[in-house]
Amino acid sequence: MKAAGGSGESVVIVGSVALDTVATPFGRAESVLGGSATYAALAASFFSPVRLVAVVGEDFPEAHLEALRSRGVDLSGVEIAAGATFRWEGYYEFDLNQAHTVSTELNVFERFRPKLPPAYRDTPYVFLANIDPELQLSVCSQVHAPRLTICDTMNYWIANKRPALLEMLRRAEIVLMNDAEARQLCETPNLVMAARQVLAMGPRAVIIKKGEHGALLFTPEGHFSAPSYPLERVRDPTGAGDTFAGALIGYLAYTNDPSEDSLRQAIVYGSVMASYNVEDFGPARLLRLTHEEIIARYREFGEIARFAAV
Repeated sequence: MKAAGGSGESVVIVGSVALDTVATPFGRAESVLGGSATYAALAASFFSPVRLVAVVGEDFPEAHLEALRSRGVDLSGVEIAAGATFRWEGYYEFDLNQAHTVSTELNVFERFRPKLPPAYRDTPYVFLANIDPELQLSVCSQVHAPRLTICDTMNYWIANKRPALLEMLRRAEIVLMNDAEARQLCETPNLVMAARQVLAMGPRAVIIKKGEHGALLFTPEGHFSAPSYPLERVRDPTGAGDTFAGALIGYLAYTNDPSEDSLRQAIVYGSVMASYNVEDFGPARLLRLTHEEIIARYREFGEIARFAAV
């Protein structure tokens, strides 16, 4: 097993950077750093250099930009536009797998058109976080022969941007979605059948996120199941899936090895990072996380999944 080090191939991450207000049974946080690209970038930065493409408003706190810089994230691709930053407010009840939205204010994010700086265009690893698949496709047209492209999606795009999403699935090597999204896309209650249908659409691997129940990997050769980490207390599950995805591509870039064996390890690292993220509100836990903690929990995952072969 290779250790996390932040010294692999570069990763470009495209998605949202936001200000979140979140309430759970364990507390409330106002205007914390959020957004899919934020969580993914912070997680990936523990393994590889990260280049971020996003937009924020004039009201975005400098302290949040400094938090990203503190993890070595390159912000050359972050635009500061006239107007207010994307804001989301939501709450969770005791079913922490279900977020309830109170309000969504897209603000400058509504006009977001990703534009990669010239230095970003040869980045070998690309993660397209949960944004409009038409925007994801526009990024694909800007990068020069990346070694690996991973995309995420959501139920809204499946319902409303299906043609563009299907084209994106043909362009990506690895696709991420949760179990409900896989069922919706493929119109089947069976995740194995759904995964096979998605693979037939073009990607070489499909990863289905199952929240507190771990993640499933499907490839033409077989499948792999990673457990979740049994935490006694989850304070805020916001961004867990994005953290998983960022660690996944960060580790693959670190090894510069997108083989299935490396992908299985990357999924476990993704689960490790997501398990830390949910221990506090926003990305606070990621910002004080150490490499030693990551390795220790990775080894614990090995013990959780270990069993004697017959």
